[in-house]
Amino acid sequence: MIRYVINRLIFMLISLFILISATFFLMKAIPGNPFMSEKATSPEIQARLMEQYGLDKPVFVQYIDYLGNIITGDLGISMKRLNQDVADIIGQTFGVSLKLGLVAIVVAVVVGILLGMVAAMNHRKLIDNVAMVLAVIGIAVPSFVLASLLQFYLAQELGLFKVMGLNGPLDYVLPVAALSAQPIAYIARLTRSNMLEVLHADYIKTAKAKGLNSFTIMFRHIIRNAIMPVVTYIGPMTANVVTGSVVIERVFGIGGIGKVFVESITTRDYTMIMGITIFYGVILMLARFLTDIAYVLIDPRIKLSNGKEG
Repeated sequence: MIRYVINRLIFMLISLFILISATFFLMKAIPGNPFMSEKATSPEIQARLMEQYGLDKPVFVQYIDYLGNIITGDLGISMKRLNQDVADIIGQTFGVSLKLGLVAIVVAVVVGILLGMVAAMNHRKLIDNVAMVLAVIGIAVPSFVLASLLQFYLAQELGLFKVMGLNGPLDYVLPVAALSAQPIAYIARLTRSNMLEVLHADYIKTAKAKGLNSFTIMFRHIIRNAIMPVVTYIGPMTANVVTGSVVIERVFGIGGIGKVFVESITTRDYTMIMGITIFYGVILMLARFLTDIAYVLIDPRIKLSNGKEG
């Protein structure tokens, strides 16, 4: 188990290095610089700004310097926010995104599993068909489209919620619904299909023949085995929720890290783009890492040999 964890950590570090390198060189490949939009700034001042942030150096030298700063934990200073450290900005805005993301993930897992279980227990009945139609709609409709529809009908037309902002518990309803709709649909379909498979498995028939009560069979055998694919999906789902929150925060005017990320792209704030990209990358890799460990711990059929599942 320890060797397995170490191998996963090494893989995370390699992936993070590739992410940093790819983002850095792709960003540098775009023509222009962060100060070109400053119409009132003279060429001399732009040159000084380029020198101040090290942008006048060769690209490879900038890359080596940036890697050195990353190793020491220095994400740099924002090029558009005066004297503000990138790490400080991330720390100030991530709390809002974290709350929104955690609520969306919990809602997606709970509602998705319950919906899938209900559909499986009522196979080929009306409730099963309705649940699967809702799941298909949830997968097909992009989150930003759903967010706009929710804003228009529930907020603007009916006045049940606020159109923008995140100031109270009710303000979470619309953005969380938009963020969690697609994960709910995937989890519901995964849970339903696997529960149907488990319900007809031989070991379930054996458990019934031994006289085990329905509660024990359901929670010890059926649910535990049916939700294994859901555990595997938690990693990609976290990625979807995190990346999706960038757009959703913009749509609902939420002052989280996603909104800052979009603004940094439009203003070409290099250090902010790199810092948030690295931050997102670490979160997604940790989510995947924890998912791998949880999968091994939950499923006793998985054996570890030479640091790999076997």
